Amino acid sequence: MPLASYDFNEHYSWVQDKFGVSWQLLTHTEPTGLPAIYPSLMFCGQAQNRAAEAIDRYTKLFDGRVNQKVTYGEIGQGANGVIEPDSVVFATFELFGETIGAMDSAVKQPFSFDGGVALLVNAHGQGEIDRYFDGLSAVPEAERCGWLRDEFGVSWEIVPDNMGELMTKPNAYEKLMGMGKIIIEEF
Repeated sequence: MPLASYDFNEHYSWVQDKFGVSWQLLTHTEPTGLPAIYPSLMFCGQAQNRAAEAIDRYTKLFDGRVNQKVTYGEIGQGANGVIEPDSVVFATFELFGETIGAMDSAVKQPFSFDGGVALLVNAHGQGEIDRYFDGLSAVPEAERCGWLRDEFGVSWEIVPDNMGELMTKPNAYEKLMGMGKIIIEEF
């Protein structure tokens, strides 16, 4: 979207940089309480209209919270073959105090999530690794070195918070390469 004035923001643009990374750029006339930069997940393709479901799942698993969520129905837009009235126009939620954005695309997109970007979780101990990994992983063939893909297609990396220390142990890299979910005691 070119830099312009839109109903929702006076100065807004959605651009892609030379590395293929997508950025939404906008201004605020008053403080919003949001960080200057945070990741935003756009649910489209196979994940179309599943943003609210994902937000609910993530905030329950990580004891997070929803900061704001606006649906298309709330702004007066009904189903159009792509979105439903309960599809998410814009939402922010927090996991471990970190802000994440989410939305359902308003138009059909030729892409969905892929493994090129993952949300990294530093888990404290094997219990947390097990809880988060088992609570998210939905694609067994995508499990590698603590990486997983959830039911929405979002990639996650669940690692122990002492990963640096573990990687100094003999043959740590080879051991890590053979793991799906990381098992601390195998290092």
